[in-house]
Amino acid sequence: MRYWLMKSEPSEYGIDDLARDGIAPWFGVRNYQARNFMRDQMRVGDGVLFYHSSCPEPGIAGLAEVATPAYPDTTQFDPESKYYDPKARPDNPRWFHVDVRFRQKTRLLPLAEMRSYPELARMRILARGNRLSITPVDPDEWHFILAKLGVGQ
Repeated sequence: MRYWLMKSEPSEYGIDDLARDGIAPWFGVRNYQARNFMRDQMRVGDGVLFYHSSCPEPGIAGLAEVATPAYPDTTQFDPESKYYDPKARPDNPRWFHVDVRFRQKTRLLPLAEMRSYPELARMRILARGNRLSITPVDPDEWHFILAKLGVGQ
């Protein structure tokens, strides 16, 4: 089992939306490294820290899990979509995504608080210049965060 931090802007799709929907496709990722994480490394059942980004107080807002293996993101083929990629073809897709399943909403663990813990100093989300929307989370970091959130393992 692996663990991931997945960023979403709450104005686009937040933890409350996932709680309402139960399961949702994590579409629109247009970074090759993030795509490769989904396509090549994510497995059904992997844990997800649902992170609110590009908002007044960014941070971890809840927990989810990977619900499906990676499959082609259909928005890449839709000329009306902001995620359209004219180089992508149905017989040779460039972009993939997984579905994520809601587990629980948590208290917000703000980015500033995350930075205060030496145990999290190596997290990619805390690295200077990190802009990836999906990053792996070390098992020790995962368990530390769950303890800080008061969530059982």
